[in-house]
Amino acid sequence: MARQEQVLLLEPQHELRFRGPFTDVVTATLKLANPTDKNVCFKVKTTAPRRYCVRPNSGVIDAGTSINVSVMLQPFDYDPNEKSKHKFMVQSIIAPADMTDMEGVWKEAKPEDLMDSKLRCVFELPSENEKTSEPSTLSKSVSSSLDDGEVKKIMEECKRLQMEVQRLREENKQFKEDDGLRLRKGTSVSASPSSFSPPASGSMLKEEGPNTRALALCVVFFVIGVIIGKLLL
Repeated sequence: MARQEQVLLLEPQHELRFRGPFTDVVTATLKLANPTDKNVCFKVKTTAPRRYCVRPNSGVIDAGTSINVSVMLQPFDYDPNEKSKHKFMVQSIIAPADMTDMEGVWKEAKPEDLMDSKLRCVFELPSENEKTSEPSTLSKSVSSSLDDGEVKKIMEECKRLQMEVQRLREENKQFKEDDGLRLRKGTSVSASPSSFSPPASGSMLKEEGPNTRALALCVVFFVIGVIIGKLLL
């Protein structure tokens, strides 16, 4: 004898879609609606039980109501050859009016009383463009979590530090100009037989220039650190 037609309404009807990358849990929602005037027992089964966590995977849907079933795909290394092996089946049976033990109903059910619907699994992988845009998307989502006051403080701090970097650059430039002038004077003086002292001040300024550049770099890195630290808090 043929089985009864499924009384539950499934949404989606034919397939569950999971969008990668599958490095974290991916959840698909399956809605089960009972349009009848009787309670219906259900079970959700899969051909790959170790890959999925289904909540709830069984229960009773009261007459005229619906429930959402969360189908959670666990992290795994995607294999295109495996996608056709993943399938789901929603099995149902009309609950007796005097039901006290749901498991007993399933054990005593006749094959012709059982109803089922099958769904296949569809795996979608992100395109290369979507992969490269993930860091910027993350930055936008983190930035949106800050309120206007925090953003204003960060911008003011950046502006102040940028002005400090500019000031150090100007000082460094001035040091280089003074250094060149002193070296030229030192060269002309050394040409005189009566001059034997080395241009110590020029040597000192040569050392000051790199130190100033290093300080400027430190300030730049500090700016970046402040911005990243504020965003992540």
